[in-house]
Amino acid sequence: MSTQAESQRAPLAPERTGRPSRTLLIGLSLGYFMVLLDMTIVSVALPAISADLRIGSTGLQWVVNGYTITFAALLLTAGRLSDRYGGRRVFLWGLVAFGLLSGVTAAASSLGVMVALRLALGGAGALLLPSSLAVITNAHTEAADRARAVGNWAAITGAALAAGPLVGGLLTDTVGWRAVFLINVPLAAVSYVITVRLAPETARKQRGGLDVTGQLSAVIALGALSYALIEGPGKGWGTGPVLLALVLAAVAAVVFVTAEKRAGDAAMLPPRMFRGRGFSAALGSGLLANFGLSGLLFTLSLYFQESRGYSSLAAGLAFLPLTLPTAFNPLFTGRLVGRIGPCGPATTGFLLMGFGALLQAPFTEDSALAPGATVVGLLAFGFGVSFALPALVAGMAGSVPADLAGIGAGALNSARQVGASLGVAVLGVLLDLSSTNADGTRRALVVAGLTLLLGALIAGTGLKGRTAS
Repeated sequence: MSTQAESQRAPLAPERTGRPSRTLLIGLSLGYFMVLLDMTIVSVALPAISADLRIGSTGLQWVVNGYTITFAALLLTAGRLSDRYGGRRVFLWGLVAFGLLSGVTAAASSLGVMVALRLALGGAGALLLPSSLAVITNAHTEAADRARAVGNWAAITGAALAAGPLVGGLLTDTVGWRAVFLINVPLAAVSYVITVRLAPETARKQRGGLDVTGQLSAVIALGALSYALIEGPGKGWGTGPVLLALVLAAVAAVVFVTAEKRAGDAAMLPPRMFRGRGFSAALGSGLLANFGLSGLLFTLSLYFQESRGYSSLAAGLAFLPLTLPTAFNPLFTGRLVGRIGPCGPATTGFLLMGFGALLQAPFTEDSALAPGATVVGLLAFGFGVSFALPALVAGMAGSVPADLAGIGAGALNSARQVGASLGVAVLGVLLDLSSTNADGTRRALVVAGLTLLLGALIAGTGLKGRTAS
C-alpha cells in the first residue's frame, strides 16, 4: 500500500539506460539558470517597480533581499532534503513552487505582498540548486563525463549574470516590470517536462534529522540583521525595533555557533570543515565578492536610471562590459586554476573588482569622462568576477574532506548570498543617507571597492594554491 501511495505522490523516474541525454542536462541547467537569473534580472526593473508600487529605496532593498535572505539561509537544509528524499523529487518540488510563486509575484500590488512572495521564492530557489547537482552527478556515472556535465552546469552562472540585466531591461521597457517574474513560468515548465521524462531518481541517504536549531537561528540572524540595516536609516538607529533586531541577530548568531558545535557532523555546517584555513578564507572571500557584486548592481541600476536618465533597456546595455566577461572568461580561469591553483586567480580577481569599483567613484556627477570611466570600470569588474568566483570554488573544494564536499559547496553559495544581502543593505544605507543619488553612488562605490580589496587580502593570505584533488 505504501508503494502505491508513493507512486501517486510523485512522477515515476525513468529507467536509467546508457549515456544520459544532453537534453536532461539542459533541463537541469535551465532550473539553475532560472534561479540565478532571478537574482540579477530584477535589478534594472527596480525604478519601474518603485514608480508603480510607490515605494522608496528601503522597499526596493527588501524586494532584492527578500529573495537572497531565504535562499542563503535554506541552501544547506535544501541539500539535506535532497539527500533524504531524492534529488529528482526535490528538484521537481522546487520547480513547481518556483513557477507558481513567480506567476503570483507578477500580480503583486503592494510592497508587503511582493516581499512575502520574494521570501518564498528564495526558499523554492534553494531547493533547486543542490538537487539539480545531485541528479547530474547521479546520472553521469563516468568520472570524465560527470566532470564535463558539472562544468557545463556551473558555467550557467556566467550566462545568467550576463543575461539578467539585459533581459530585465528589455522586458521592462517593452512589456513592463511584471514580465521579469512571468518569464520564470515557461522556464520552470520546460525544465519540469524534461526532468519528469528523463531524470533518474537519486539514491536517498539517511543522515539523521534536520538541524532545526541551526536552521532557525541562521534564518533569524540573517533576517534580523538585514532588517536593522535596511530600516535603520528611516526609523532611526536608536529606535526600539531596530535595536531589538540587532540584539536578536547577535543572540541568534551565538545560538547558531553553539548549536553547530554541539551537533558535530549532524550539524548544518559541521565544525570540522573549518580545520583548514582555506575553507574559512573561501567563505569569507565569497561573502565579500557578492557584497561588492550585488551591491554594485543595485546601486548602479538606480544611478543609471535616476541620475543619468537611462531607460531600463539602456541600463541593461550599460552593464554589458561587466556581464560579458563572465560568460566566457571562467573557462580560461578553470584551466588557469588547474595549473597554478586558486590563490593567484582569486587575488587577481578581487584586485580587478576593487579597481573597477573605485575607478568609477569620482565620475558620478556630470562629466565628459564619466561614460568612459563606467565602461573601463565595469570591464575590469567583470573580468575580476570571472577570475575570482571559479577560483573560490576550487579553493573550497581543495580544503574540505571529500565526504563533506557537497556541504562545502552549499556553504560557499550560502556565504555568497549572505554577502549579497549585506551588500544591498549596507550600500542602500549609503544611498539613503546621501543628499543626491550621485553622491550616494560615489560613497557606495568607494565602500564596495575597499571591501573587495579586503577580499583580495583574505584570498591572497588564506588560499594556499591548493586545488581539488
